[in-house]
Amino acid sequence: MRKHRPTIRDHSAEANLFARRAFVGFVFVTVLIALLLYNLYTIQVVEHHDYQTRSNDNRIKIIPIAPNRGLIYDRNGVLLAENKPVYNLEVIPEEVPDLAQALIDVAQIINFSEQQKNDFLDDIKHNRRFKSQVLKARLNETEVAKFSVNQHKFPGFSIEARLARYYPYGDTLTHALGYVAKLNRKELDKLERDEQATNYRATHDIGKLGIEKYYEQLLHGQVGSQRVEVNNRGRVLRTLSLTPPEPGHDLVLTLDIGLQQIAQHVLKDMRGAIVVMDAKDGGVLAMYSNPSYDPNLFVHGISSKNYKALLNPNRPLINRTTQGRYSPASTVKPHMAILGLEEGLVTEKTQMWDPGFFQIPNVDHKWRDWKRWGHGHVDVYRAIEESCDTYFYDIAYRLGITKISNFMAQFGFGELSGIDIHEETTAILPSKEWKEGRFRESWWRGDTISVGIGQGYWTATPMQIANATNILVNRGINHPPHLVQVAKKENQVTQINNDEKPAVQLNNPHHWDIALDAMHNTVHKVSGTAHKAFKGVSYDPAGKTGTAQVVSIAQGERYDAESLNERQRDNAIYIGFAPYNDPKIVVSVVVENTGGGSTVGAPIARQLMDYYFSANPILPTTTSNDTP
Repeated sequence: MRKHRPTIRDHSAEANLFARRAFVGFVFVTVLIALLLYNLYTIQVVEHHDYQTRSNDNRIKIIPIAPNRGLIYDRNGVLLAENKPVYNLEVIPEEVPDLAQALIDVAQIINFSEQQKNDFLDDIKHNRRFKSQVLKARLNETEVAKFSVNQHKFPGFSIEARLARYYPYGDTLTHALGYVAKLNRKELDKLERDEQATNYRATHDIGKLGIEKYYEQLLHGQVGSQRVEVNNRGRVLRTLSLTPPEPGHDLVLTLDIGLQQIAQHVLKDMRGAIVVMDAKDGGVLAMYSNPSYDPNLFVHGISSKNYKALLNPNRPLINRTTQGRYSPASTVKPHMAILGLEEGLVTEKTQMWDPGFFQIPNVDHKWRDWKRWGHGHVDVYRAIEESCDTYFYDIAYRLGITKISNFMAQFGFGELSGIDIHEETTAILPSKEWKEGRFRESWWRGDTISVGIGQGYWTATPMQIANATNILVNRGINHPPHLVQVAKKENQVTQINNDEKPAVQLNNPHHWDIALDAMHNTVHKVSGTAHKAFKGVSYDPAGKTGTAQVVSIAQGERYDAESLNERQRDNAIYIGFAPYNDPKIVVSVVVENTGGGSTVGAPIARQLMDYYFSANPILPTTTSNDTP
């Protein structure tokens, strides 16, 4: 039997193998330690600033602070637009894990309508998700308390106290002040293009119309910021630094709220517009368009029901003072008279015979005077005082449309008036070029006849009519209409520039006197068309009535208001100023489909002037406008 011999181990070889493995392990561990040390050095030394910044971003939050919007006052210091505190339930969409479920859960605590929910979801689609959006505005105290108790359950939701715009006079000033409402995507894009988006980081509203829009940059102010330390739930622990926002400028207007209320009161339920200007500098004392609407409806988002109510045939959304286009009618006769005098077609003593109509030679058509039997022998004074159409038909025919158009353009017809709101139209000052461009037709001699009495293709806004009257009253000097006097911020007062525009130059300045004297006679002579309306006044007014035909009446037929649809009846127009020797105010009144300027327009103008010149003016007991 063979025996196994014991294996002889090479201890030296094993020792060497172990040593090599130990060395490799040591090197490997050393490299790992080196890498660890390197990373620690990199993180804590080389990249310390970056990681410190990231850490701060996790615990430090920059909160933008919206500036207080500037207030708006009338010329006497009466507050017209203020800021009132409101509580809104707001959401930052990107901070809500499950928005759909969160809305369902929140609805169990705070009730909000389906429309409010849909508006909120629509805002999210059109705005950035990191920007706070209003879910429900104007929470009451009970709703604030209920949500505050449960706020920890809803990350991304918060109750925010904000100042919201409020218009204490409601529909009395809407078309002048305009309103603010929620920023939309289009406006945000424009702010970014203009590099102003940063200043609106905490702003939810922006001026949409009127003064609020025109002076948005002055009214808005400069955004502030607050650096705060927050915990892992986003709760603010302490404030680290504060950069307070700068409030917007306060604006002092030329408007007189008392006169504005009178304008609203006298129009009652009639459609129309009133403009009252300071004859000395063009400041607008009253500017009222009827019907109007309450701008407060838009501040927090108007409901579909309320908005649809405004889309009615009376068109309350239109600012009739600057967007309404009306034939200026006989209110342009003083201007036409001056042009006729300047061109030498008539003199102060020239008389013509008015049989009650005008005819172009060798043409059968007759242009009728408002007085069917005519005015007899008429000079320039009587033509204005009694508003003789035939006299001005003849002047217009002999002048031609080019001279009329060029002259009337100097009074602002066919151009923007310069009023400091964006909602304005140029209306139409007809010319040969205009008709060819509009209708691809030549201008006919017969087209000029109606233009002579402010009819035909000619249209103007009540603001243009007031401005043209003011230029006339100031003998050619143009003080452009404006609504803002000064902008105030702390102790700084900035005058809003309103430079005079080039004057209308006459060859004979006496021609101004002729037209203005005739307007004075229009009120004071028994035969004047405005005499009855101004009997017994304590001041010294002057003016001119106008009746604008809305639809053509067939030749040979008489105008019968009762047989016409209400919207086809004549518009009443009146222009006036007072006192005659030292004009302080100019008034322009346009009332739709109510008849003559002498019976409707002039009495309205008198009530405005009575209030202005009264030593103890009395406001009407109610000035609310129930017409939507």
